Amino acid sequence: MLIAVDFDGTIVEHRYPEIGREIPFAIDTLKRLRDEHHRIVLWTVREGRLLDEAVAFCRERGLEFYAINRDYPEEEKGQNNHYSRKLKADVFIDDRNLGGLPDWGTIYDMIHNKLTYETLLEREDRPQPGKKKGLLGKLFG
Repeated sequence: MLIAVDFDGTIVEHRYPEIGREIPFAIDTLKRLRDEHHRIVLWTVREGRLLDEAVAFCRERGLEFYAINRDYPEEEKGQNNHYSRKLKADVFIDDRNLGGLPDWGTIYDMIHNKLTYETLLEREDRPQPGKKKGLLGKLFG
C-alpha cells in the first residue's frame, strides 16, 4: 500500500512550527509498516526549513520515507502535466481524520489486517466477558 502520513499532530504532538514530542509508537509503527513493504509518504503542510527539520527528526529515529509531499520520489512538478497536490494514496493517516486519530496500535491493526472502521465497531459492539458497560453503554446499549 501507499500510505500517506501527516507529521504535526500525527507523528508528533502538535506544536507547529516547532516539533512536538513523538506520539507514542508512531515512528515504530511506521517503520514496521515500511518493513512489511508498504510505501510510506510524508504528507505535510511543512515546506523549506520546517520540512527539512521534520524529515531529519524522523531520519534520526530510523524512519526514511518513500517520498515526501509527492506520490513517488522522482515526481517533479515541472515535468508532470497532471501534477496535483492530492496524493494517490491507499491510506491517509492524519490527526484531522473524521473521528480523530486512532491510537497507533489500532492503526497498525487496521492496515496489517485490512480492517475497516465498520469492522472495528463490530468488534467493540460484541459483548466481552467480564467487561462492564460504561455509562453511555448502559444508556444507549
